[in-house]
Amino acid sequence: MSVRDRVGHVVEGARFQRVIIAVIVVNAVTLGCETSPSLVAEHGAFLTAVDRVALGVFVAELAARLYAHGPGFFRDPWNCFDFLVVGVSLLPAAGALAVIRSLRILRALRLVSMVPSMRRVISALVKSVPGLVSLSGLLVLLLYVGGVVASNLFQPTGDPRFSDLGATVLTLFQITTGDGWSDMMRDLMPAQPLAWVFFVCYLLVGTFTMLNLFIAVVCSAMESEIGAQPTVPAPREAPDEVLAEIRALREEVRALRLQSVGDPD
Repeated sequence: MSVRDRVGHVVEGARFQRVIIAVIVVNAVTLGCETSPSLVAEHGAFLTAVDRVALGVFVAELAARLYAHGPGFFRDPWNCFDFLVVGVSLLPAAGALAVIRSLRILRALRLVSMVPSMRRVISALVKSVPGLVSLSGLLVLLLYVGGVVASNLFQPTGDPRFSDLGATVLTLFQITTGDGWSDMMRDLMPAQPLAWVFFVCYLLVGTFTMLNLFIAVVCSAMESEIGAQPTVPAPREAPDEVLAEIRALREEVRALRLQSVGDPD
């Protein structure tokens, strides 16, 4: 086995993967602690040291994987993701690029590429994008149509939430999430007694139907992703006839051996 194969065997091993996951978790906790001024004032040097050690481990691990896989390293999208996250962490975080310092927390997202179950969830979300795009277009159309209707109905009341089409669409989007729609409806009912009809109809279509369709598309993609995972077939039991033949063959071989031993030279 060549040195490259040995390095690849180590970096792809379960024990090495568990060590990297532990480093990711420790580094994520450290970055969270650095947001506390009191902890930074008390243990700032220690937190910085842990962060630099973790970055060094990530760079060494990435270099080992690059050496083990060669050019094929970039054929895996998850490897490209890891390379991008670690590369962003290596950029200088001073002057105009000071905002990059906050992007160090992206290292915590490496858990997604290290844990197979998380990778399956992301793969399912990516597969559901075409369906989600279609549903998003339908939701935008619903917001536009509802916005025009609501503007015509409630603009005369002088409510600033329905002052123009933009404000109305934003209000309807808020209603779609189920936030404060009942208070809004009761505010309008003194001037528009039948306002509840519009709100109930919009909720039935926009919230109870559209949002559930989004969930259904994601769940369907998850089921297809789980179903696509290879499964190891269970070993089938040999029929009794085959077992009987095997026993007979063994007896014949044993008899031939005894016969060959008993025959004179």
